[in-house]
Amino acid sequence: MKTEWRIFLVIAVFLGGTAVLYGAWTYGDGGRVEWVGTVALLLSFLLCSMCGGFFWFVSRRIDLRPEDRQDGEIADGAGEIGFFSPGSYWPFGLALAAAAAGLGLAYWQFWLIGLGLITVIFAACGLLFEYYTGTRRTAEH
Repeated sequence: MKTEWRIFLVIAVFLGGTAVLYGAWTYGDGGRVEWVGTVALLLSFLLCSMCGGFFWFVSRRIDLRPEDRQDGEIADGAGEIGFFSPGSYWPFGLALAAAAAGLGLAYWQFWLIGLGLITVIFAACGLLFEYYTGTRRTAEH
């Protein structure tokens, strides 16, 4: 995790500096700044800072991974990585629900926005709890 937070820190510093430079560069004759680009760069800076802060916070609480150690070998990272779903229809349903909510936002139809958000919540819950219910439930004792 040490590598990840450093990468996000570098990107965040770059975006913060770019936002300041962009705001100063677009300061026009009328005394106005071009706000759309400046705000987009500032929000990108905040997002990278948030991700980097999360990775920094997690990296302090876990042991060093093989890729974070100077004496780490490739064989140290061998073994089971985790569980990956062999197939699921929930991502497709989540995409359709998000598309419906986005379509509602595009046409400013409150009923479609509400319907889309409700279906997004149900599809996200279905995706999250897919292996905790039904026939795919894992047997734990």
